[in-house]
Amino acid sequence: MKRGLVVALSALLLAACGGGGGDAAPTSSGVTVDTRFGPVTIEEPPTRVVALGWSDAETALALGVQPVGASDWLAFGGKGVGPWAEGLYQQAPTLLGTTEIDYEAVAALQPDLILNTRSDNDEKKHETLSKIAPTIGAPKDVIPYGTSWRQQVELVAKALGKVSEGEEVVADLDAKFAANEKFDGRTAVVGAYFDGKFGAYVSGDPRADFLKALGFTLREDVEALASGSFYVDISTERLDLLTADLSVLFPIGGDATALKANPLVPEKALILEDEALVNAFSSGSALGTAYALDHAVPLFTTALG
Repeated sequence: MKRGLVVALSALLLAACGGGGGDAAPTSSGVTVDTRFGPVTIEEPPTRVVALGWSDAETALALGVQPVGASDWLAFGGKGVGPWAEGLYQQAPTLLGTTEIDYEAVAALQPDLILNTRSDNDEKKHETLSKIAPTIGAPKDVIPYGTSWRQQVELVAKALGKVSEGEEVVADLDAKFAANEKFDGRTAVVGAYFDGKFGAYVSGDPRADFLKALGFTLREDVEALASGSFYVDISTERLDLLTADLSVLFPIGGDATALKANPLVPEKALILEDEALVNAFSSGSALGTAYALDHAVPLFTTALG
């Protein structure tokens, strides 16, 4: 560990956490949250929250809490959140790294709570973060980045002392799913094109689980390729694996030109080009999922004829 981090951590032990920059204090304290790394006790209502996990910042915002620091997983820039969370920050957070954590930068924000509920589940990272502040990791028995939007809301809400608000967020999104069209009996696959390569998302990934929640059945032979991961590579020789009643594909880090031009891509594939929709579909947050339901489901219906 760098000497600078040791100094920063030592300073935190002497500093009084809770000075400005966070939202109003939640209404409860002394809660214990169960995670894959064991129970985490939060003695006082957190006021300086750092959100490192995928969509943790959006989840905190949905519950009325503004993180002072956050990881920008989908490279939004600005305040680090999608348009579905526009206006929820009064003051932009300090944007932090994603897969590589700058522990000194995290410590410098003097957090009294760190959210890392959807991550790579690295125990060493968790141990280091826990020396800075109580850290909420993923729930038990989920694959890396496999925390569902529901689990994330429940974990974050309990840690923030916002349980009733969390229940309301869950109920609202459940109602939105229930009000949408169901596609029972239809098969689906969701894939991506990146750097000239194809892949597909499987159960445990928010994109795949989104389709399942709408009644779609994921291709079993694609699911069988998974080995503790949310994504599987698909060779160009096996692009037939991307064929289903509904094939949803989108490019990552570029436009859809090459994807559209590839003759091996399923002819009736729905290729998503709207960057906001792709990001909402990929966010896995309650806010992003609600946006995706409004904008993606009509496209699914049209694609199915």
